[in-house]
Formats: sequence, structure tokens, C-alpha cells
Amino acid sequence: CRRARRDGARRGRSRLDGQVTGMAKIILASGSPRRQELLGRIGVKDFEVVVPQVEETYPAGLNPEETVCYISREKSDAAARLCAADDIIITADTMVFLDDKRLGKPHGEEEALAMLTALAGRHHTVCTGVTVRRGETVLTRAQATDVYFRPASQAELRAYIRGGEPMDKAGAYGVQGQGALLVERIDGDFFNVMGLPVLLLSRMLAQVGVNLLD
Repeated sequence: CRRARRDGARRGRSRLDGQVTGMAKIILASGSPRRQELLGRIGVKDFEVVVPQVEETYPAGLNPEETVCYISREKSDAAARLCAADDIIITADTMVFLDDKRLGKPHGEEEALAMLTALAGRHHTVCTGVTVRRGETVLTRAQATDVYFRPASQAELRAYIRGGEPMDKAGAYGVQGQGALLVERIDGDFFNVMGLPVLLLSRMLAQVGVNLLD
């Protein structure tokens, strides 16, 4: 898995190398509304959504970038079994790491509070593994972004949790929502923190013949 530097269901037709083809389809193998929104924002208007069932487990001993790449590739393998051979399949997996410890989605308000308390006043890393597959070509890359939280009181964190936003998000916050009020600064790709590093994805799509700015 190559790491990118920190600096930096519908059916339809796909634009490949500036030409529209009715054969190849772009498939986003993710149920995330945020990833679907971001894909549309960068100009991919016609794509199909499939959600493969994947056990999100990984071998011990992997570093954060290797972990998200491994799960992204597993999702791609599962999605490929649901798609045509020439479909262009996009999968991604995003995780939050504090001192290399993974923070998943909280199972309740107290766990969300514990996560946010640990993040407050410190920096953590958001990693996304992205896989783009077309036929025999399978590309997997990782993007890492450093996020710095401001110090926050327990009252502030509890108020944020009461709004419900943290409960379905890794690390118990959403940078695109009210969670932005906890963020002091971001070093790297903002969209990576939302779950899809769009610049990295665009470069990967170009390698399989999809040029979004042509």
C-alpha cells in the first residue's frame, strides 16, 4: 500500500478520457452519504452504489496506513464479486488514530464522551485507505491527515453528544458538522477527514482512464 503525503444506488454512464461510454460504470462500494456527496462534488454525477458485506477485521501488527489499506482492499474484493468485470470500483475505509490506537464508532454516549475527552487539546490522525479497481488493475493508496482539537470542557462535549452527531462516526465527531467547533486546525486533506480524499482519488481514477478535468 502506498501512502500519499499529508500535504496535500444509481445507474448511469461514466466519462472516460473525455468520452461517454455505456459499457463501463463507476461503482461506489460504500453506503456512506458523505462519500456519495463528495464523489458528486468532484464531477462524478453518474455512478452506482453497492454496499458489500465485509468483516472489518485486519491482521495484528499493521500500522494505521496499512490497516486502512487492508480493509479497503477487502471491501474491493467483496464488491468485485457483485459487479461486472469492466466496472470501475471505488472503495474506502477511514479510521481515527490517537497515539496509533484506533478509535472506532462509539457504542454509547459515555464511550463518545471518553473518546472526545481523550482527543480534546491534542492532535490525532485520520487515515483513509482507497482502492480503485478496473479489471485486473487494482490500485490501493492511503492518505493521512493530522487534526488538532482545542481544549473543551465536559459541558461542551456533553452538549455536542446530546445533538447525536458523534454516534455514527469514527472518533465520535464529524468535521463537516458541529464537530468543526472542536477543531483548531487541520494539516492535510480536509476531505480525507470527511472520509474520501478526493485529490488522491482523482489521481487514481486517472490511472484507470477516468480524467475528471478533461
